[in-house]
Order: sequence, then C-alpha cells, then structure tokens
Amino acid sequence: MAWKTLDDMDLEGKRVLVRVDINVPVDKGRVTDPTRIEKIAPTVRDILRRGGRVLLVAHFGRPKGKVVLDMSLRVTVPALENVLERHVTFVETFDGAEAATNDVVMMENIRFHPGEETNDPAFAAELAELAQIYCNDAFSAAHRAHASTEGLAHLMPACAGRQMEAELRALEAALSKPKRPVGAVVGGAKVSSKIALLENLVEKLDVLVIGGGMANTFLAAQGAELGKSLQEKDYLDTARDILAAAQRTGCKVILPVDGKVARSFGAGVPFDVVAMGPDTILEEDQMVLDAGPQSIKAITDAFDRLETLIWNGPLGAFEIAPFDEATMVTARHAASLTRAGKLITVAGGGDTVAALHTAGVADDFSYISTAGGAFLEWMEGKTLPGVAALTQST
Repeated sequence: MAWKTLDDMDLEGKRVLVRVDINVPVDKGRVTDPTRIEKIAPTVRDILRRGGRVLLVAHFGRPKGKVVLDMSLRVTVPALENVLERHVTFVETFDGAEAATNDVVMMENIRFHPGEETNDPAFAAELAELAQIYCNDAFSAAHRAHASTEGLAHLMPACAGRQMEAELRALEAALSKPKRPVGAVVGGAKVSSKIALLENLVEKLDVLVIGGGMANTFLAAQGAELGKSLQEKDYLDTARDILAAAQRTGCKVILPVDGKVARSFGAGVPFDVVAMGPDTILEEDQMVLDAGPQSIKAITDAFDRLETLIWNGPLGAFEIAPFDEATMVTARHAASLTRAGKLITVAGGGDTVAALHTAGVADDFSYISTAGGAFLEWMEGKTLPGVAALTQST
C-alpha cells in the first residue's frame, strides 16, 4: 500500500499528533470498557520507545462544534493512565507550550471546535502547529473528511498508526488482494442498508452467503410468501437486480433452503423447520427467525472450499435461542478453519462482533474490525478520506 507507517518515521525528539478513537462507554464518570484505549496502546508505546512525545486527539460523542461538558474527554484520563502505565496530561486548549513539555498529552474533545467537522483549513493549520508528525490511528473515523482525520495529512509528514496499519492490511488481504476463492457472509435485517455493499461484493466474490432478515427479501423477490417475516417489499426489484448481477459475474449466491419458523419471537418458543424457496408459502402469522440445518450445512460446506471469508451481519435472530443456531454454528466452523490455517477470516460490524463474542470465537478470527461505518464503506468499495489522505501525503 502507498502509505507510510511509524516504521518510516524519524520520531526522536519529535512531537507526534496521533488521531485516535477512544469513544468509549462511560457510566457515572468512569470508563466501563477500555477496549478502544487498549487498542491504541501499541502506537503510543512505540512512539515513546523511539524518543517521541505523544499528543492524542480524539472525539467523544457528537457535540456539533460546541463545548458540552458531559462529552469532555477528561473522563478518559484515568483509564488511559491505567492502560499506558504512565502519567497523562489533559489540556483543554491548544496550548503548544504545555503540550511540548509532557510525554503523553490528551487534548480535549476535538469536536468541541466547529472547524473539525467542516475540515476548516485554518483549524487544520492550527492543529499542525502543535506537532512535527501526524499519525492516524483511527480507522473507525477514516470515512469522515474532518480536520483531524483528513486535513492534517496534507500539512505535515503523515503515517498510519499500528491499529490503522493492521486494519488496512487485513482489509487489503480480504477484499483488495484476497487469496481465492473468496466469500462473504452478509446478514442482518435490511437489504436497504446494504445495497451498495451487495452491489460491490457480487463484482468481487466467488461466493456470497445472504442471511438474516435480508434473506427473506431475496426469497420474496423469487416468489416466496413469508407471512409476517421481516422483509422489505419495496426492495424486491433491487434484490432481483443483485441476483442478476451475481449470475453475470459468476458469484454464487447462497440463500436459505430451510428455516426455523415460529408464530412469536421469544426464548424457547415452539418452531417448525420449513423448506425455503420460491414456492414457499407461510401462514400470515408465521415468520422465519433463523436458517435451518440444511442451510447451515450448505454454508459450512462453502466455507470448506474458501481461502478467504469476510463477515458482516448475523444469519438469524442470534440474540435468542433457539434462533441463534445458524450464526453460532457457522461462526464456530469458520473459526475452526482459521485455527487450522485453512481460512483467512475478517469480520466487522456491531452485531457481527457481538455474535462472534457470544459464539466464543472472537479471538480465533484472523481480524475483527470494530470500525463500524468505516468498515462498511470500505466493503462498499468507497474511498475513505482519511486513508486517501495518507496515500496522497507520501
């Protein structure tokens, strides 16, 4: 890739402005989950080890260019100090003199400043005065063209941090230059939220598994009548267009061939396993809540023939048993192939990450992205401003 990493930078005696994402959950004035802080630790420690000093810049919530005390990043300092095992200085204003005399500085919420989200050149220039090197370690914000994610990269020597580097390499391996055959699981509730994603993937994949509520829309597009199952009848033509595109490009689409059907949604409710296809007709009060055993076997068999797998979205109502089976079984099968060195697995999206943790296999996948919107836009084939700026700065 045509972007620099920390390895390409002379850090000795330099102040490094590091854009991070520590938009962590907080309850009663304390951080309840420091995972995102732990993710930035390798970058901070590497800069310090090589003689640099760190100026952390981040957002917290959506204050929309105004000071909102409840969204102050001061609350993250104790967690930062605990993870980094060193003192962290918190500064409320862009005081270059104060920042220059401390090894690790945490700036106040960058989105308190109206110039951040408008990518104001004057504001970016003001930020650039605070350091000699810019390091972007916030892939999760790379789809935003803001001053601290895009503007700065054009004003000073720029590189990717360790987390950003790992994310970009994983995504390149999964979609840009994958080991083939390459497949993807795309699940979730709605086709409407993933049209661009599906249109991009059918151009690049060998196998596409469609599951969850969105699979119902595809089945309905083929003629199935699925009762009160979650489906988007306004997108039947869209589903047919995607299936036609897949046929044209040679991408095999795997839809459920059977499903768990119930009359209510809840833990342990009675269900029937029903064959699924264009001729399926469910009663008005029936709904499909998970893929059935034949569908699960078709998916795991497909995984066995792949070299690379991308995963975004669950295959059913994974939050409640017994409608979690398809997601759990297929996730564990993908993980077992990964542990055996037979499959590269890259996953992302909030529900996906939650499902993989529930299945107990989150640590077994090759890479799990917590980037949310940026991960989805990358899979859609969009240019991410924060990544493009790093490339252009080299």
